[in-house]
Amino acid sequence: MGNITKRGSRDLVVDNAKSLEDSPATTLHAKLYEAIIKEDCTTIKALLRNHPVNQPLTILTNSTNCRLHLSQHTQSIIPIHLAAEYHKAQSLLCLLEHGADPEVRDTWGLTTLHLMLLHWPITSTPWTKPGNRIQRILTDIQNNAVMCLRILCEHGAQVNARVDNSNKHSPLHLAITYGTYPVLSILAQNGAQVNAINESSMTPLHMAADTLNKEMMETLIACGANVNCAVSSTGNTALKLAVCTASSKAGRLLVAGVSCIRLLLSHGAKVNAQDHEGQTALHEACFGGREAIINLLLEFEANVNILTKNLESPVYMYLQRSSNIRDATLLARLLHHTYPLRLTNKQGILPAGLMLPEFHLLRETLLTLSQKPLSLEDICKRNIRNMYGEKYKHKLKQLLPVKIWNSVYCCYDLAYLLK
Repeated sequence: MGNITKRGSRDLVVDNAKSLEDSPATTLHAKLYEAIIKEDCTTIKALLRNHPVNQPLTILTNSTNCRLHLSQHTQSIIPIHLAAEYHKAQSLLCLLEHGADPEVRDTWGLTTLHLMLLHWPITSTPWTKPGNRIQRILTDIQNNAVMCLRILCEHGAQVNARVDNSNKHSPLHLAITYGTYPVLSILAQNGAQVNAINESSMTPLHMAADTLNKEMMETLIACGANVNCAVSSTGNTALKLAVCTASSKAGRLLVAGVSCIRLLLSHGAKVNAQDHEGQTALHEACFGGREAIINLLLEFEANVNILTKNLESPVYMYLQRSSNIRDATLLARLLHHTYPLRLTNKQGILPAGLMLPEFHLLRETLLTLSQKPLSLEDICKRNIRNMYGEKYKHKLKQLLPVKIWNSVYCCYDLAYLLK
């Protein structure tokens, strides 16, 4: 039979890669790839005579596998996608002028605009000082990306085209997801629908509020975002989402969250809007127990007496957690705005936190209060507090005699019940 040498699959792969590497098509693709990266428009124009502008380039790339063997694999990318991903403005313009279609999609259902947003440069670095060399380089990269985006929009890119996947994100949704703040106003100026919803019925403002991104929220509101739009599946507004996220924060993150909430309220967010369960932003804030958020909502006339579908008041939500109950001052402030005091839900169940043995005395006291009708004088005082809210509390102090003001705004002393 003679000596027959069996060739392994690895040898065949190497031979196939070598034959592909030596082919005229691969050489052409490699040259066009290099020209796009180098922004050599003269070469790009010449090479496009032999390569359709919207056809993918097949490039051989080297990689090291887990056994430390150098291997080659192919990468396929459409020329305009390559220019967009690497923010090569001159190459992008050249390709568009020679018939490149900005709406051509890759295998993941992404258009050129989608890919540009996914590869947007991150230039915010805490370790760079303004004016130094690194910061200048980062600024140049950012400016190149902005230039590419403007070129793409000027050449008819669909700024409302959805990603062809389960999320159905619009370009604005993608910008929020990947933190590409500078693109929001450019997209809006070119016709992006600022109140567009994704597959989860969330607008870009919902997403920005959910992550407490104030810069994006400010830009979206300036571009006409509806601050009172509700998520169809839950009824959540941007305000409620921001309160929910901020309530889990502390320190500087809590301060940033309060700033986002104030931004929404200052631009007309309805403080007493209810979701599908009947909860308001104050219900969420009371469950979280963050005094700064609760005070802010009260300042903007949040109603302490709204009940959910399960007949739970904000005070009920506050009493669910033992850590909240220990803040006697805040509890007293909430009680002073509440009438009638309802301590049970629709099923007659008391809040979980209030059922702990350590709060036995407080529980009995509150149950007594809930069963005792207020006097006409107390009802009038409560109405004044609810009508003017925390916002005008100090203005009233200048107008009313000290004795009357103190009688209206004095708080229950609950501290002794928590010892």
